[in-house]
Amino acid sequence: MFAPLSGRSVIVTGAGRGIGRGIALRFGIVGCRILLVSRTAAEIERVAAEISSVGGTAETLAADLSTEGGAAAMAAAAMEHFGGVDILCANAGIFPSATLDVMTAADFDTVINANLRSTFLSVSACLPALKAKAKGRIVLTSSITGPVTGYSGWSHYGASKAGQLGFMRTAAIELAPFGITVNAVMPGNIMTEGMEAMGVEYIANMAASIPLKHLGTVKDIANAALFFASDEAGYVTGQTLIVDGGQVLPESLAGL
Repeated sequence: MFAPLSGRSVIVTGAGRGIGRGIALRFGIVGCRILLVSRTAAEIERVAAEISSVGGTAETLAADLSTEGGAAAMAAAAMEHFGGVDILCANAGIFPSATLDVMTAADFDTVINANLRSTFLSVSACLPALKAKAKGRIVLTSSITGPVTGYSGWSHYGASKAGQLGFMRTAAIELAPFGITVNAVMPGNIMTEGMEAMGVEYIANMAASIPLKHLGTVKDIANAALFFASDEAGYVTGQTLIVDGGQVLPESLAGL
C-alpha cells in the first residue's frame, strides 16, 4: 500500500488534452491539488471541471512555458494558490511532422522550444519551491521516439525527447542534495486525440507492432507518473520507465 498523496501540490503542464489531461485527472482523483497549465485556456478549464466533478481541486493558468515569463508565472501561481510545489509534471510538448528535406530552422526551433526549453524553464522556475519541500518530485514526459526509436518526420521531436533525458540525468545529480528526484516516463503509442488524428490505418499498424497488440491509454502513463511522485519512489532518481506494451522489444515484426 502506497502512502497517500492527498493534499500535495502538483503542477501539470500541457494539461489540456491527451497525456497531460490523464496525468492531471489521476493526481486529482487521489486528492492532490492541481495547477493545470496550457497555452489554451478553454481546454484546461474543461479539465479543471472534470477534476472538480470527482471531488478534486484544480486551478488553471494559460501560459507559454517556452518563455521565461510564462514559466515564472506558473511558479508564482502555484505559490499563490497552494503555497508551494510538491510535484512538477513537465509534460508540455508538440509533435508536428516534417521530413528533413522540408524542415526549416524555424520548424526545428519551435519543437525544441516547446518540448525541451519548456522543460528546463519549468524546472528552473519551480526550483525554489521544490527545494523548500525537501522531498520534491519532478516527472518528465519523454518518449520512446528519440531516446530509443526513430520515426520519419520526427527528427526534431526525437531530438527534443532525447535531450530531455540528458537534462534529467544531470538535473538528478544536482538536485539530489535537496531531496528532489527527477525521473522520466517514456510513452510508446498512446491513444490520445493526437493519435486518433493519425487515422485508423496508422493505429492498426502501430498495434500490430506491439507485443500486447493494442495501444496504451493515458491512464497507463499517469500511473507511471504517480509512482515516480510517490514517497515509495524516494530512492529512485535519474531513471526512465518505458510504457509501450513491449513495442521496443522485437527486432522486427517477424519477432512477433
